[in-house]
Amino acid sequence: MDTISRENNSYLPVAGVIVGVLALVLSGVALAKISSAKKELGAQIEQQVSKIDEADGKATNAVSAADKANSGVTKLASDTQAAFTQVAQEIGNIRGEITKVQESAKAPKAAAKGDKAAASKEPAVAGPDEYVVKGGDTLNKIAKAHGISLADLQAVNPGVDSSKLKVGQKIKLPAKK
Repeated sequence: MDTISRENNSYLPVAGVIVGVLALVLSGVALAKISSAKKELGAQIEQQVSKIDEADGKATNAVSAADKANSGVTKLASDTQAAFTQVAQEIGNIRGEITKVQESAKAPKAAAKGDKAAASKEPAVAGPDEYVVKGGDTLNKIAKAHGISLADLQAVNPGVDSSKLKVGQKIKLPAKK
């Protein structure tokens, strides 16, 4: 038997070496393919990240523009309100001046009827669109009592200071709407 085993030339070890070499070659090819796929995937991820960054930049710019527009609208509303307030004050002043002119036109007729000294000693009587101030009255109380707004009452009485009202003082009442 010794002679048979010595003479037996087996190709098994050679086949094992060939299979091993083939396995190494295939694993090298597989590693190269994986590396290539990894590079390609990395490039795609970079593209997506850059698109996300670009969209984020646009969103930030849009928010900034919206904030700026909102600020402009707020300032415009404030300026408009201030202008309306100023116009309302001027209208009130003009109404007051018109009232004074109307009163001065009526004053000579009242002086002709009698002595001013005698007229001032008599209690004040309110006309149809007037009110005679009583103790404890304020412009706000008077406005509420007559169902009118404080702003309307102040508009027809521009020279009247609420803190300096005097008992017996006449103030004008605005026409009811």
